[in-house]
Amino acid sequence: MSTITAELVQQLREKTSAGMMDCKKALVEAKGDLAAAEVVLRKKGIASAGKKASRATKEGVIASYIHFDKVGVLLEINCETDFVARNEKFRAFVKDVALQIAAANPLYLSREEVPAAVLNTEKEIAAAQVKGKPAQIVEKIVTGKLEKYYGTVCLLEQAFVKDDKMTIEDLRKSKVAELGENIVIRRFVRFAVGETVPGQEAEAPAAE
Repeated sequence: MSTITAELVQQLREKTSAGMMDCKKALVEAKGDLAAAEVVLRKKGIASAGKKASRATKEGVIASYIHFDKVGVLLEINCETDFVARNEKFRAFVKDVALQIAAANPLYLSREEVPAAVLNTEKEIAAAQVKGKPAQIVEKIVTGKLEKYYGTVCLLEQAFVKDDKMTIEDLRKSKVAELGENIVIRRFVRFAVGETVPGQEAEAPAAE
């Protein structure tokens, strides 16, 4: 098998506009064959999704989902045209994402939104758990734990609750390929009955 170099990954990225990690995974699957890796990306709809990523998304929907009066989700997903915004497949995708948020409780949309202070805390916790091991091993373990953390708290990196073989980002890209338009999960908020609101301390009961 050919070595998967950074240069090879970059070549595939330039040809397909797919993300770096998607390109690397495709090259691994194709055993380093550039043409075969492009086919892999096209079959998964990733290449076409990458090419559409820069296109403006000014249409879409704001959707709500209430689960047994206990969990509520408000979600905005954008697309390019009102035609797609009214499409049943697009609406089904929006519903699936709302269900994902209700069930999996993501804290952020993507890893880029995770505050640096939170990441530093996670790194410190992970490093403390493997204290005493060689530095290079500690670094590798900490990186692995951070990737797992992203997959837990970031919506786009969470495993889809209806099919854990794909992430929400994989699902989004598949819909881009299927519907032929750029689709962006813009923002969301999740409420749960009785949850603690950040910055608000519970009031102490009044003394009798």
